[in-house]
Amino acid sequence: MRIATYRLHGQRQVGVVSADGRRITPLPLTPEQAERGAQAVIEHAVAHGRPLEPRGEAVALTDVVLDAPLPRPIRNLWCAGRNYHAHAKELSGSVFKDSAAKVDEWPIVFSKVPESVVGPHAEVHMPVGVSEQIDYEVELAIVIGVGGRNIARADALKHVYGYTIVNDVTARDVQLRHQQWDLGKSFDTFCPMGPWIVTADALDPAKSRVRTWVNGEPRQDAQTADMIFDVPTLVETCSRGITLYPGDVIATGTPAGVGMGMKPQRWLKAGDVVRMEVDGIGVIENRFV
Repeated sequence: MRIATYRLHGQRQVGVVSADGRRITPLPLTPEQAERGAQAVIEHAVAHGRPLEPRGEAVALTDVVLDAPLPRPIRNLWCAGRNYHAHAKELSGSVFKDSAAKVDEWPIVFSKVPESVVGPHAEVHMPVGVSEQIDYEVELAIVIGVGGRNIARADALKHVYGYTIVNDVTARDVQLRHQQWDLGKSFDTFCPMGPWIVTADALDPAKSRVRTWVNGEPRQDAQTADMIFDVPTLVETCSRGITLYPGDVIATGTPAGVGMGMKPQRWLKAGDVVRMEVDGIGVIENRFV
């Protein structure tokens, strides 16, 4: 099932996208609940042990404007850094070379603020005068359903509600300047998300493909099997001593092909269009302005 947050005639709604991807049927939410996007749907499923059933008239997907499925996450997104073998290798000769040897010991985890989240086709605003090195990162993202603390790896998938796509947009110069990564990852609009959440029963996160194009040029193309730390391990890691809640998001890292890893390095510029696809989920596409 695909859960989308969208606007129809200016009003936010949440609905189920048809199997052919052409229509969307609303879910029975109050306007206040719908403003929270899929968060209300996830909380209902956890509280009642069953999903909401679509109700009302289906409309064409082309007639709505898709929002991020979680327009304002309940708190910072958890994010894994350098979690694909080839990506870790492409950055091993960069400024990250001092930590490259330890990349497979523990996941690198940082966060992005909720305010960075925008829709799957929204514009991304480049922070002029603050950064000159804007980069893209396609990522499969986990959406937590049943919360918990100290979740064992063997039980982790029971806590996953579904999956979505995020572009972990990064200001590389700011990231390096401050050493801690959060500032360089958290500018307004630096986390396009969507196009919807695919529920966990409809996707095997270990057998998917992630890709990026910049202005139609292929840049990233990898299988999620290349992850250093898989989805269960990341859920276990982020929950060690920390309670995860329904609606929490964990971005699983990006594969090789980022601008920083190229020779010479290639940064995004105003007018660039970045398209990202994860097999089994869909596509997000954003213009940088």
